[in-house]
Amino acid sequence: MRYLNELRDGEMVKETYLCKQLLSLKTKTGKSYYSLQLQDKTATLDAKVWDLGAGIEHFEVMDYIHVEGQVVSFQGSLQLNVRRLRKSQEGEYNPVDFMPITDQDIELMYRTLIQYISKIKQPHLKKLLESFFIEDKTFAEAFKNHSAAKSVHHGFIGGLLEHTLGVTKLCDYMADQYPFLQRDLLLAGAMFHDIGKLKEISDFPENDYTDEGNLLGHIYIGAEWIGEHITAIPDFPVKLASELKHCILAHHGELEYGSPKKPSLAEALALSLADNMDAKMETIKELLKTGDDKSEWLGFQRLFDTNIRKTSEQY
Repeated sequence: MRYLNELRDGEMVKETYLCKQLLSLKTKTGKSYYSLQLQDKTATLDAKVWDLGAGIEHFEVMDYIHVEGQVVSFQGSLQLNVRRLRKSQEGEYNPVDFMPITDQDIELMYRTLIQYISKIKQPHLKKLLESFFIEDKTFAEAFKNHSAAKSVHHGFIGGLLEHTLGVTKLCDYMADQYPFLQRDLLLAGAMFHDIGKLKEISDFPENDYTDEGNLLGHIYIGAEWIGEHITAIPDFPVKLASELKHCILAHHGELEYGSPKKPSLAEALALSLADNMDAKMETIKELLKTGDDKSEWLGFQRLFDTNIRKTSEQY
């Protein structure tokens, strides 16, 4: 199989991919065309079907489709111009080739996360964490296999766990570096900060926003979910509950980035910085994987508002 991350400008492609998105659009002159998003386990790729003639058979979103076309570069990114397309038949593809998955050991990552819970000294926070990550087996299995995003970063099976563990490790380091931080509150916030994504984003292969996700968002969902569990823990300190929920509500750092609140606690600020760092470093990592081996410059990247270049391997 020719994976999407292996494609290069100018190449001709005859391969099966998952149709993740399908839009029927019109050009400025009124001509109809399809805009697709193709997916396999390595990447997603925009595709265009400019000529909706006899070579384009009927298909729908989430179908596996066999496409023939040419890879081209458009505004610094690759896309596929499709000339022929049909729905793939059973036996022509293996579904596991189309579900992106972490390159880390999922069970090892989860055990490492549980070890951080075992180090929590504040009894109410520890009980709250255990009620999710240890006692609720359904939650644990879902958390292990969920993505952290529809796109941008950690948008793969195990991505939510990988991102959460990365943020937790960064927060643990910051608690060592800055002893005035309340380690237990900060680590609990790190482990809880994105649990709302389990309800915001659907499972694979869809990996798309749910109604609840579109209407409420993962930040509100997570804070509310934590609040429900807190009510089941006797004598949970009211102030501690508010501080933990504030960390969740403020973890995007700025109102324009979706946080209902800006950080008012040192721990909330530390969590927002760790979350931002892990997300952006993963985005860079994924960007470097999709770049052309022959080109050092990867083009203008809107998320970073700059043209990204590969670092030299030798000095």
